[in-house]
Amino acid sequence: MIETPSLVDQYCHGVLRKELGLGTFEAHLGSTGAPPAPGTTFFDTQTGFAVRRWCPPLLGLEPHCPPARYLARRRELGVLESGRRLLRASGISTYLVDTGLPGDLTGPAEIASAGDADAHEIVRLELLAEQVADTSGTAEAFLANLAEAVHAAAATAVAFTSVAQVSRGLAHAPEPPGPGEVRGAAGRWLAGRAVGGRLTDPVLLRHLLWIAVASGRPLQLHVGTEDPDGLAGFAAATSGLGTDLVLLHGYPYHRRTAELTAVFPHVYADLGSVLGRTGARAAAVLAELLELAPFGKLLFSSGAHALPELHVVAAGVFRGAMSRVLGEWVGDGAWSLNDAQRVATMIAAGNAQRVYQLI
Repeated sequence: MIETPSLVDQYCHGVLRKELGLGTFEAHLGSTGAPPAPGTTFFDTQTGFAVRRWCPPLLGLEPHCPPARYLARRRELGVLESGRRLLRASGISTYLVDTGLPGDLTGPAEIASAGDADAHEIVRLELLAEQVADTSGTAEAFLANLAEAVHAAAATAVAFTSVAQVSRGLAHAPEPPGPGEVRGAAGRWLAGRAVGGRLTDPVLLRHLLWIAVASGRPLQLHVGTEDPDGLAGFAAATSGLGTDLVLLHGYPYHRRTAELTAVFPHVYADLGSVLGRTGARAAAVLAELLELAPFGKLLFSSGAHALPELHVVAAGVFRGAMSRVLGEWVGDGAWSLNDAQRVATMIAAGNAQRVYQLI
């Protein structure tokens, strides 16, 4: 049996503070937060089945109970108590929390208290830049304040993250933009922007990424559903600068993401969406990653947002997939049990502790 009693959730969000009805809960089982098509349900997905497998026993119900019964029990216990039970049963000892999403979500301190765990903040770069822009009158002031804000955030944040479509933009221009190019882009963006407007300018996004690289904090990049080949140039340009890149949400391009971790010493791959969305197929996907990535380059996460159930599912699916894959290799004699246990511990917690300097 492969043991991973303690997990570092290296990328997640807070959980909702409010009670949820069936429709609202179900929407958060999907990958976009949108409701399912009429006549269908997101409970009929790998994620939905995994929630019904892992979570009901933690609230005193049998596995695979009907969704309505599960949610009735959840409401009976209350959002705080059900969240506390779920998070504490996940085995996650440390949460790294992206605080950049809107909504009534718990912050790092609250999720740490509920889960009886440690928690650290991941700062979302786009939101930080938008907040700076709201209080900067000119392009020169914005750029000066932006550099200062990133530097200040680096003093307390465990990492930075960017949700921009970075793969597409960096494929064409991985190097930092020049000062004149940046000033021109800042002036145009501020002139046409209302307060609270989103940062989408590709020049400013590249400039922001390079400020983050200069901070030395790990930089998490959302690959999403794009082919991560576009990140190869940025990985090459940042090699040797002392900043680690962590590629998030690489599925279904997980094999190419794994290849990039083997090519570049400072590139790592997150397992969050890879395992959390594949459910009963997670062992097969994990085996593909282990074919290509150095074992010290893979990091567990839940990628969870809004529902504490998603932390539980990610932890349970990860442990099951790891035990199945490594256990089979041990049984075949390809690996020793000691090596299998060591690798499992690295991916569960040790790699994240090293990358984010948690110990």
